Amino acid sequence: MSAPVGVGIIGAGVISDTYLENLTSFPDVDVLIVGDLIAERARAQAEQHGVPAWGTADDVLAHPDVQVVVNLTIPAVHVEVSSKAIAAGKHVWTEKPLGLDREGTAELLRQADAAGLRIGSAPDTLLGPGFQSAKRAILDGAIGRPLFAQASFQTQGPDLWHPGPQFLFARGAGPLLDMGPYYVSALVSLFGPVDRVAAVGTRSRVQRSIRTGPAAGEVFDVEVPTTVQLIASFEGGEQAQGLFSFDSALERAGVLEVHGTEGSMFLPDPNHFVGEISRVEPLGVLLDDFRPEQERLEVPLQGAEVGRGLGLLDMVRAIAEGRPHVASGELGHHVLDVLLSAEESAAGAGFVTVESTLGAPVPVLPADFDPFARTL
Repeated sequence: MSAPVGVGIIGAGVISDTYLENLTSFPDVDVLIVGDLIAERARAQAEQHGVPAWGTADDVLAHPDVQVVVNLTIPAVHVEVSSKAIAAGKHVWTEKPLGLDREGTAELLRQADAAGLRIGSAPDTLLGPGFQSAKRAILDGAIGRPLFAQASFQTQGPDLWHPGPQFLFARGAGPLLDMGPYYVSALVSLFGPVDRVAAVGTRSRVQRSIRTGPAAGEVFDVEVPTTVQLIASFEGGEQAQGLFSFDSALERAGVLEVHGTEGSMFLPDPNHFVGEISRVEPLGVLLDDFRPEQERLEVPLQGAEVGRGLGLLDMVRAIAEGRPHVASGELGHHVLDVLLSAEESAAGAGFVTVESTLGAPVPVLPADFDPFARTL
């Protein structure tokens, strides 16, 4: 790959702001063009962030200097757009999810492999200094051998604040498929692939109403479970349980705990790139009142704080260095498989075997990974 690596973005919606802000600050990449169904929206984003060209998705795919396409379209067309980029000879970084079904995403991976091209998939919060510092500490034995994990995301629901929340309660979304990728990706990165999963789910209401914005009061149908609890068994023997809810009066997000033979670790919110990390050690003596207070020991963060786009940067550097990248298409496909299996289990299928796996452990970033250094 030439340096800096030419990047084209397809999809100029809200999330493109943070991608453009970060990608235009990395010396190893050069954003050359923004494309969108609405040409004026692409133009506005290009001009705001100093990108020299704008146009349609086809213009991005036809650009001779674009080596990597960033797919920020809606999930329903993720596979279609990514496939076109692969056919055009471009590497792909896509927002989550990789796609909406196993068959389409598996075929996309085969297409990329046959073409000798890479696919990377969000979430790339996995590459933030918060999660990476915690993972390095766990790999170094900070809590002994990991045994099990607990994860929780609880909220009243995005209809509380989102002016157009209908899509978050439609097929392919809900708390499991909207927020689950952050937590399950983190767990798979720590423990390896999931062997089987079971889940139960419920809908508190079959209809909800928009509570803010110009459409406030409008009623819409709820198509998916709005609370899901799952149990996952990993190939390595570890276990995890998770709660994902849009029905909770208690707002509690970002709970991720890993418990091992020599202690427990509290990890940062997997939906964020940074956050506090702490651990506790087993008690040597139980106090008289049988309610011991355990001291939380801080685990220091290492690495530069950035944001979305970090996964793409790791991918282009990995291509140049001939190594695996962290947030791979294979990881995205396996996480999707886990979540769809949980969805099937919640519909009454009992324990569901997860057919996909990973060919190798998810890599860990070195502590000195510097997004702002020119390396290519």
